[in-house]
Amino acid sequence: MARKIGSRYTANQILGRGSAGTVWLGEGPEGPVAIKLLREDLASDQELVGRFVQERTALLGLEHPHIVSVRDLVVDGNDLALVMDLVRGTDLRTRLERERRLAPESAVAIVADVADGLAAAHAAGIVHRDVKPENILLDMQGPLGPGGSHPALLTDFGVAKLIDSPKRTRATKIIGTPDYLAPEIVEGLPPRAAVDIYALATVLYELLAGFTPFGGGHPGAVLRRHVTETVVPLPGIPEELWQLLVQCLAKAPASRLRASELAARLREQLPLLAGMPPLDVDEPDAESAEEAEDPVVRDPAGGEPVRRRGAVSLVPGARPDSNRDTHTSMRVPAPDELAGGAHGTARIPRATGAPRPGSARHRAAVRRRRITLGVAGVVLAAAVGVGAWAATSGDEPPADTHSTSTP
Repeated sequence: MARKIGSRYTANQILGRGSAGTVWLGEGPEGPVAIKLLREDLASDQELVGRFVQERTALLGLEHPHIVSVRDLVVDGNDLALVMDLVRGTDLRTRLERERRLAPESAVAIVADVADGLAAAHAAGIVHRDVKPENILLDMQGPLGPGGSHPALLTDFGVAKLIDSPKRTRATKIIGTPDYLAPEIVEGLPPRAAVDIYALATVLYELLAGFTPFGGGHPGAVLRRHVTETVVPLPGIPEELWQLLVQCLAKAPASRLRASELAARLREQLPLLAGMPPLDVDEPDAESAEEAEDPVVRDPAGGEPVRRRGAVSLVPGARPDSNRDTHTSMRVPAPDELAGGAHGTARIPRATGAPRPGSARHRAAVRRRRITLGVAGVVLAAAVGVGAWAATSGDEPPADTHSTSTP
């Protein structure tokens, strides 16, 4: 049912629901628009409304071909809304769910587009803070790029910052999406531009592999891995591209590339990736003790158990983005907890069919090897004993081992 948003806009149809509100297909004075209507409990928060108005100038001035532009901010009674350009397409998460992983050329072209958008935002002093596939839109009406990729646009600028107010989030809390959080955020440092680079590199890894480098299991385990684990190489990608990923996933923010540098370096890789098929790697097993804490639900289509990543909503009581749990708000782990390591829960990519170290399959294989080695050891010991007995059982009597010397 249509509803008025302020005096200039009409929301006609729901396009999707997120943890911060609902996205509508709307109509404005200049034609179709997308309207992100924030939750009513947010609209009643006067402090948040003040922050919303404060960010107005910065958000309205952020224009770039790879950013979904904010046209207007509406504060009207219980309505708090961002009016944005309408992108005719889908989000990157939907494509990933359909294809599992992308060909390297297409993945790199998409991430280079997003890096261009981030470069413009960072130059304007704006940090996105929630870069992830759900916030990357693919313009299906735009010209095709390398690898047949559609133009990519980054959306939801300012939403995380608006909601992350002192009233809602104390210094001991973390707001963001666990799989894409930079280590410095986990350690309680303020988010700078480098956190977006880390998140975007994580997105690129996910596009190539079909899974994130540190994801899986309880959110606390995911956060700890960001701080303590080293990203494991993906088999089958060029060394130059891998080194770019490693640099942008560095634990130290100063070691990462700037957004403009990342975009340029990625585009240099495109000729080397032309025609390369998607990588053939298995998703790591989710059988460790920490990962077992994840809720298991039934797939309505096939009835098979599906393990969902542990997360809680950014806003209490909110629905997850497109029925996916993508945000978390939790305390910052203490230094001694972070120092403990992930205890073998790192998601290690491997060749197809190979068991992940620490998984049930890997432990079973280790037990089989130990049993085999144990049996071989017994046989060897028996053979050595028989050989020694044969060597000492001749015609001559054995020497007296207790003889005494006489003068």
